[in-house]
Amino acid sequence: MNAAQSPGSGVQSRGFRAAKFDFSSFLFSGLTGLATAIILAILAVILLNILFNGWSVLSWHFISTIPTKDFFDAATTGVLPMIVGTTFRVFVMTIFVIPVGVITAIYLTEYAPNTSPLTRIIRAAVNNLAGVPSIVFGLFGLGFFINFIGKNLDALLHNPEPVWGQPALLWASLTLAVMTLPVVIVATEESLKAIPMGLREASLALGATKLETILKIILPQALPGIMTGGILAVSRAAGEVAPILFTGVAYYMASLPHKLSDQFMDLGYHVFVLSTQSPNIEKTRPILYATVLVLLLLTFALNFVAILIRARVRKKLRALG
Repeated sequence: MNAAQSPGSGVQSRGFRAAKFDFSSFLFSGLTGLATAIILAILAVILLNILFNGWSVLSWHFISTIPTKDFFDAATTGVLPMIVGTTFRVFVMTIFVIPVGVITAIYLTEYAPNTSPLTRIIRAAVNNLAGVPSIVFGLFGLGFFINFIGKNLDALLHNPEPVWGQPALLWASLTLAVMTLPVVIVATEESLKAIPMGLREASLALGATKLETILKIILPQALPGIMTGGILAVSRAAGEVAPILFTGVAYYMASLPHKLSDQFMDLGYHVFVLSTQSPNIEKTRPILYATVLVLLLLTFALNFVAILIRARVRKKLRALG
């Protein structure tokens, strides 16, 4: 009989397993699971509360109606201009922030030496930008985009009335793009660093230039991570109000925005108006909850579309691999 089949082997094995039990690891694993469960429970309570209080007002009429200036009557109000304005500003922001963020991340990862003073300054600027309060970005957008770029552009084009030197959809979107830029840069950098160095070396060894290697080898592999950064940027920007207070949002508009120089209505700002300016808060409460519910559904829809696109990209990359 060999050692594996000896009578004492089972006792030794059980003793070995018992000796390996780590109470501290078990305790911290339990605490981690408990913290996760508490977070999910809080999220469920918030979502159910919003759904329960806003469901009675939510209807196709509410979603598809341009309201009168009286926002506080559930029978006549609607949120169509807010949905359109929120969607447009997020879409325009995404067009600007992703290319700039990706180019910056490529420079920091593929070109810039880590010990360079310029690289350190750029990384410090990105880190500091991520910690700036959102209201500061609104003041920056007002001073730089509207008062400086917009007014000078009107003077250059000889516009008789302010066209670009006033709050507009473009300036609000650019302000949000500056605010969410660190999110895209960090996500893209992590995605680029995850690509094996061997792919770069093999491409260069076969005669490809560094730019060709980045465009044809690295970027396609990093595309899912880049899209993850875009999803995070959309999630943050969709509910932001402070950066657009001075740069483009309007209290009321009787029509939808048609140009980048138009002002727009916004779901987040509309929630602020309903919660602070209602003459009868109890009467307005269902409208407030329904507007928050629409904002959440719109944010989830935008994220869901981006996640579907990312999943398709990953599927194509696996098929090519």
